[in-house]
Amino acid sequence: MKPIYLAGTGSYLPEEVLTNFDLEKTLDTSDEWIVTRTGIRERRVAPKDQATSDLALPACRDALDMSGLTPDDVDVIIMATITPDTHCPTGANWLQAKLNASRALTFDVAAACSGFIFGLHVADKYLRSGFCKNVLVVASEVMTRSTDWTDRSSCILWGDGAGAAVLTTEPRGPAHEMLSVHAHSDGSQGGNLLLPGGGSAVSPISHESVDQKRHTIKLIEASSTLRVAVKYFGESIQEALEANTIVLDEIAWFIPHQANIRIIQALAKRLKVDMERFYMTIDRYGNISSASCAITLDEAAQNGALKPGDLVCLTAFGGGITWASSLLRW
Repeated sequence: MKPIYLAGTGSYLPEEVLTNFDLEKTLDTSDEWIVTRTGIRERRVAPKDQATSDLALPACRDALDMSGLTPDDVDVIIMATITPDTHCPTGANWLQAKLNASRALTFDVAAACSGFIFGLHVADKYLRSGFCKNVLVVASEVMTRSTDWTDRSSCILWGDGAGAAVLTTEPRGPAHEMLSVHAHSDGSQGGNLLLPGGGSAVSPISHESVDQKRHTIKLIEASSTLRVAVKYFGESIQEALEANTIVLDEIAWFIPHQANIRIIQALAKRLKVDMERFYMTIDRYGNISSASCAITLDEAAQNGALKPGDLVCLTAFGGGITWASSLLRW
């Protein structure tokens, strides 16, 4: 089979910064309390006139520019999101029109915080089948509009942003091989992270459903979720290692979903890996669900942290529950 290459990355973050000190003005909380429990100091908030596809657009343009491809070269656009512009059309459809990628097949993938790697997983299968040559994967979220700003345990977590990657079998310039990608889900454990409003179980929207805050995201049993997340983060990394016959010491960088600093610290302890090998952005951007991994990968690529030949392991855990990993050779 032809190898699959990551030929370009891009990201976009809204300009507005919401700090912990800003949240102190409206919530019974403090910067110290939030930083200690989550590692987050600030997050980005999209303006009211920007939807998910609007955040995705500049990220995709940057990824395409880096790859040397144009929108006309794109065969498939996969958008990972749980906050699409609309449920119909999909976020990917809106993005296609704004990007003017008229040839592309487009659709959304909803896998919560694992969404970007799930998108890579689908792209990998499409490319390896020979169905197409160039796939644009973008993860974009406007999480702040699905947030209950009176819930101090949850609203402190979320931010907005987008990250993108171009995958291809025929790179036009420098590219990085995607050695493998792995994805899993277990619906029987799906009750700990819920965004019920808008689905058929809570439809049509009513005064009652709004008053019950069923249209905002809810984190149930956070402590048990943390333990489960550490378990599946670890298993997904181990799966990538075994699939490529390598050991932990060979990985230069781990790029995890930016969920909570405590989860990553517990994961590092479990793996006996120094935290310095985990590239982190959570302090500046918070948890952007599916987009966190993509944004963090792009930042690490842009600032030169990733060196030629480095093995880079992406790993994620999300609602559903879902978990996933991918191994890149930079």
